[in-house]
Amino acid sequence: MKKYAIVGFGCAGYHGARAIRQTDPAGQIVVYSDHGQPPFNPMLTTYYAGDVLRLSAAFPFGTLPEIKRSLALTLHTHSRVRQVLAEEKTIVLEDGTAEGGFDAILIATGANALVPGPLRQGGGRFFVIRTLEDTQLLRQRLEEEPVRRAVVVGGSMVGIKVVELLHRRGIEVTLADGAPYLFPLAAYESTAHEIQGRLDRLGIRQIYGAQVSSIQPEGVLLADGRQLKADLVCLCIGTRANLELVSNTQALEGQPIQIGRGIIVDQHMASSCPGLYAAGDCCEGINLQTGKTAIIGLWANAGAQGDCAGRNMAGCRTSYYGNILHNITHFFDMDFIGLGDPALPGQRHLFQGRDFTVEIALDGTQLNSVNILGNYQISGILKNHLTKRLLGGQPQLTPAQLGLMARQGISREFLNLIGGGKS
Repeated sequence: MKKYAIVGFGCAGYHGARAIRQTDPAGQIVVYSDHGQPPFNPMLTTYYAGDVLRLSAAFPFGTLPEIKRSLALTLHTHSRVRQVLAEEKTIVLEDGTAEGGFDAILIATGANALVPGPLRQGGGRFFVIRTLEDTQLLRQRLEEEPVRRAVVVGGSMVGIKVVELLHRRGIEVTLADGAPYLFPLAAYESTAHEIQGRLDRLGIRQIYGAQVSSIQPEGVLLADGRQLKADLVCLCIGTRANLELVSNTQALEGQPIQIGRGIIVDQHMASSCPGLYAAGDCCEGINLQTGKTAIIGLWANAGAQGDCAGRNMAGCRTSYYGNILHNITHFFDMDFIGLGDPALPGQRHLFQGRDFTVEIALDGTQLNSVNILGNYQISGILKNHLTKRLLGGQPQLTPAQLGLMARQGISREFLNLIGGGKS
């Protein structure tokens, strides 16, 4: 009977465990989680914080007892792993307890909210939004004390949702970001400016190109000396992969674990150290557009990576082709979808629909990126089309896809640009 270890129990860890159990019904699966909650979707944190979702809705796979029973897991909660002894395939916990004899180990430790060191030195309190605990702390603060003014640092997908939930509570909100415009990793400048104009009309103050120097008791101090007064400050400037475990791990002689911004893995989700796999926001998988490894922090991507890792750990040779940058969010009654890397070259083409816009970047006939504002229904078709072309598939949209796009109001001329073939 094989024995498997999974360190971290979010989306990637759950899918890894499920794939192992589907492939090896008799194997022993030991899960180590540093908290006592079931896998929690961090993309739903702001919905829970804003009372849009009940807490139970943020646990898409059920309760811990349900998961433990259905997957026949040995589950260790509140158990922080300090070290992996790769040669011995042994897990060492923070208290020194060790368990060995594993055939394969999956590291699925995820990521935490990024907080640069200098921002911690101003003496001011701030909140982040990533984990369930983070969300509960923010909810508690909003319920216990009145908040008149707030500053959200970071125009990220999470940041804009925090701005929304604070604004809906009648709080005067300022959004501050060091980037020149909103969503710089996902949006074209033209799309960002359109969204920023809509936020202006809602009364949301926005400051771009503004580096934050420190967070102080009375608010936020910018690098240019301006001070933004606030009763509440929330940092939403990105995430950082949880790599402390890997830095403590003893790899096999001559086989160090390769690390970039995350654990570097191949198409089988295997690290450079035999028997050690990684999945989710702690690892760098394949970016289809560049062919290089990168962290692509998507819920679905973490699930696919975990599934691939679990199957390979259990002896079923499986490959995961990778993914593209993909962001979709709904805020202030707007839908924004960014597909692909907006920094890649390409001639821009804009389609203005009745109540939505689609802008694309074409490098010759290669579709490199897409921005959609106001119509999420077509995003799945365009992502599928972009991904399929990167994998060497047919360059044309299928008749069914063409029909669905046409029903959404996309012109034939624009469809031909995307890959509709000749009219």
